[in-house]
Amino acid sequence: MLLSVVLHLGIVGLLLGGLNFQKPAPDPNAVMQVDLDAVDMEEQEIVEAVAVDQAKVQQQVDRIQQQQREREQAEQRRIAELERRAEEARKQREAEQQRQRELAAQQERDRQQLAQEKAEAQKVREQEEKAAAAAAERRKREEEAARKAEAERKKAEEEARRQEAERKQRQEEAARKAERERQMQEEMAREAAERRRARQQQMMGEIQKYKSLISQTIQRNWIVDESMRGKQCELTISLSPSGFVKSVDTGTGDQRVCQSARAAVLKAGTLPVSQDPEVYKEMSTIKLTVAPEL
Repeated sequence: MLLSVVLHLGIVGLLLGGLNFQKPAPDPNAVMQVDLDAVDMEEQEIVEAVAVDQAKVQQQVDRIQQQQREREQAEQRRIAELERRAEEARKQREAEQQRQRELAAQQERDRQQLAQEKAEAQKVREQEEKAAAAAAERRKREEEAARKAEAERKKAEEEARRQEAERKQRQEEAARKAERERQMQEEMAREAAERRRARQQQMMGEIQKYKSLISQTIQRNWIVDESMRGKQCELTISLSPSGFVKSVDTGTGDQRVCQSARAAVLKAGTLPVSQDPEVYKEMSTIKLTVAPEL
């Protein structure tokens, strides 16, 4: 666009310059006359000439631009072809280098394999020689081991006989000890049973004693009359460790006798209780059959 503008300005300048040079020099003595129609015609011709030249210039510019584009495209195609050929050459060169590397690697593997086979063959020979020497040494050790084994077997038999004798002795001693312990356990069990029986008799005696004391306490607090003669009542009394009466329940018996007996227990408030925990445990809830003493 800038090139087109410059060309247009240049052509207009040339046309205006040409027109100025073609005019005759004015006569200084002549009278100045102005022909307006002539001036208008001249300006119109200049404009038309400029328009025509501008179109030609634009055509020329378009042609030059088209040629430039064609040259650029041709250059791009040429560069692309050169790059393609260079890429193919590079790939071929890399492929050849890879083939050379693979060939060298294969040769190295073959060399290593051959060396390994030689080393393995040497190793096999050495192993065979060692195996033969080891076999001879093993036979010698086996013979020596057989002699030692026979001696050990005899020693083991003697040790087994000794251990068997000791085992039997230990068994006999253990049997005697077990019998002594059994007898001792039986004796201890008999003594424990005797102590339990004695303790039970003692507890029963204590319980009977405190039942008698409780009955006496009830009798002291019982209000009776002649109508209760020959009658009785069953009481269930719950006591605290101090003897405090926690509850009194009546069971079978004459209703009037039961009510008056219960009132006697509540009136007493506290009944005799043993300080022995085992005796108290048996008496914490006690059943009594009471009858008024008339």
